[in-house]
Amino acid sequence: MAFNLNDKLVIAVASSALFDLTESDKVFREQHESAYRKYQRQNEKTPLEKGVAFSLIKRLLSLNTAEDHLIEVILLSRNDPDTGLRVFNSIATHGLNISRAVFTAGENPFKYMEALNASLFLSGNIDDVKEAIKFNCPAGYVANKKYEDSDDEELRLAFDFDGVIADDESETVYQENGGLESYQEYEKEHADDKMGEGPLFKFVKQLAEIQKKELKKADEDPEYIPIIRIAICTARNAPAHERAIKSLRKWDLRVDEAFFLGGVDKTTVLNVFKPHIFFDDQQSHIESVGEYFPSAHIPYGVTNKNRES
Repeated sequence: MAFNLNDKLVIAVASSALFDLTESDKVFREQHESAYRKYQRQNEKTPLEKGVAFSLIKRLLSLNTAEDHLIEVILLSRNDPDTGLRVFNSIATHGLNISRAVFTAGENPFKYMEALNASLFLSGNIDDVKEAIKFNCPAGYVANKKYEDSDDEELRLAFDFDGVIADDESETVYQENGGLESYQEYEKEHADDKMGEGPLFKFVKQLAEIQKKELKKADEDPEYIPIIRIAICTARNAPAHERAIKSLRKWDLRVDEAFFLGGVDKTTVLNVFKPHIFFDDQQSHIESVGEYFPSAHIPYGVTNKNRES
């Protein structure tokens, strides 16, 4: 019987997000493909160091049990199978339960996301991520930085709201119809209207469903400690908070913590929450938070269109 991905939370991760490819990329850029292939073969038994998304992927996979396989992580790589062997060896060395991969020999692998039922693609290649977003595929760019992981078993994820979980309808009003005053008035008028779904909606929805199973286990077994903790960290504040809360309610999305900051630097609260990843559509927020915690830029919507124009 074929392995069914339709009932799984599927994460597609590029080797550039999972591991630190600084040295490999340097060889490719400076000495080109033949030298790169030789370098990877010579070092295929040398494990790659952990990358930005490593702790996230490790903790997600820890949710799987022998009885309940909830999450599937699939490697989507621009390598070919030969040069990609080092990545697979590194996966085994680091003890990650990842057994499936797509190698595309230089092509952007995002086009296989739909076939694999993936609700998130993480990559260290910004062009790959932008192209994925252009074709309405949920994707995030992670810049190559080193982070120290904590020893606890909890998995903490933080999300911006507009342009990430929700669409950019309200952000468009803010940027194109007169700024904060018009935006606040618009949100008050539409407080009861559910917002449209953003690029990471499916990922958050599936994650929240897994969290519900965790909370049910905790109800049945007082010794069981739920692992997942979800936070929203947004520049919205009153009165715009109401529409966000009502949209979450209508989507049946539970969050553990919500920060309605009204322009306060997001690092002030995230330094306390300590996310294993933070998703935001605004590059300026990613640059700030990314100094301290793994972060993914979602280059979606009006904010990023205006930035590129």
